[in-house]
Amino acid sequence: MKFRAFAIAVAASILWFLTAWVSPPAFALTQVRLFELSYHECPPELAEGAVDSGTPMAANCFIVTGKAENKSGKPVTNADIFGRIYDANNDLVMQNRTRLGAIEEVPPGISDFELRISVPANQPTPLKLEQFKAAGFAGIVRR
Repeated sequence: MKFRAFAIAVAASILWFLTAWVSPPAFALTQVRLFELSYHECPPELAEGAVDSGTPMAANCFIVTGKAENKSGKPVTNADIFGRIYDANNDLVMQNRTRLGAIEEVPPGISDFELRISVPANQPTPLKLEQFKAAGFAGIVRR
């Protein structure tokens, strides 16, 4: 009986050691604040031939710009950008879609970012940019 209790204690100790020291690190999403948002039309070389995703409809090309704040102290990679874009009539520009793109790397602190978007040509401007944020990983993540 004593041997069985000892064997269980040893097995539990080995299991604890393996999970505490040998397991690969878990990566959690790091939130990135996006602010001072604005947009402008794409230069002609980027806008030429723009079509709305999934349809052959004409589209207008815009570049969304702003600041990204990474408080983690480590570079954030593959930061997905989320937000809502409304047209002048308060209609959503991208139906059923809040992921708008990504920032390849956000260094610690405050940095600039930009994102190219296509808006159906029949949606009137000015655009309203709301609830923008980003989330990515501090460290290298294989995709």
